[in-house]
Amino acid sequence: MDIKAYKMDGLGNDFVIIDQRIQNMKLSKEQIIKICDRNFIGCDQLIFIKKKKELDAFLEFYNSDGSNSGACGNGTRCVAHLLSKENGKKVITVGAGSSVLKSKIFENNVVETEIGIPKISWNEIPINENKNTKNLGIKIVDKNNNEYIGGTAINVGNPHVIFFVKNIDNFNINEIGPIIENNKLFPEKCNVTLAKVINENLIKVKVWERGAGLTKACGTAACAAAVAGNINGLTKTETDIEFELGKISIFIDTKNSVHMKGPVSGVKKIDIKL
Repeated sequence: MDIKAYKMDGLGNDFVIIDQRIQNMKLSKEQIIKICDRNFIGCDQLIFIKKKKELDAFLEFYNSDGSNSGACGNGTRCVAHLLSKENGKKVITVGAGSSVLKSKIFENNVVETEIGIPKISWNEIPINENKNTKNLGIKIVDKNNNEYIGGTAINVGNPHVIFFVKNIDNFNINEIGPIIENNKLFPEKCNVTLAKVINENLIKVKVWERGAGLTKACGTAACAAAVAGNINGLTKTETDIEFELGKISIFIDTKNSVHMKGPVSGVKKIDIKL
């Protein structure tokens, strides 16, 4: 099988994008895993672009373990940029899951996407117990065996848990991430973020993505961290989220809807032979 595809990234959070409007092919879970494998093509997520009436497209996102990721902020921004180059529009509207996401295209490969109103009630995250989602009371341990109790749960199209700590580098996220991702509290698993508040307009983070592992950046995690910072009284409604390769700007509007703005890469055409 010969597949024409694209490769893009948002701050190193990288994607293989397959346009199923042109070649409507179905890939098995095993084929998705192979494409995402760093020893083959390699990416954090695989994205399918599909036709959708009244919208510019409909998007499906798959993690590198072959599971459906529900939502992907950086992936949505990348595809919006790709579609804008195709149709010349400066506002791109796509479907993803049950959501409709609107993106504004700016100069210098900057894209802003409205993710929508976050969910914070326990059954919408979802978690298995009626717990205080502002503080789930989950214990994490740093490299010096110091214990931290916390975890704020937010759903921004997919479930996230954010831990605010004094030093994110003091924790081994490769150990902590998969334990919390697979905690029985989360029936759909969860994304895990370690966050350090630098000031009321800046949070530095490390992210373990559900189904993908440690990633250089994650758009929905940026949104979730900003919301968690705001509801915990740590940050303002406008917050930059700093990743390894740069920042994503998050703005929570007066309707409590979350907007994320940041750079995307250029578009690289690739051929995949399966």
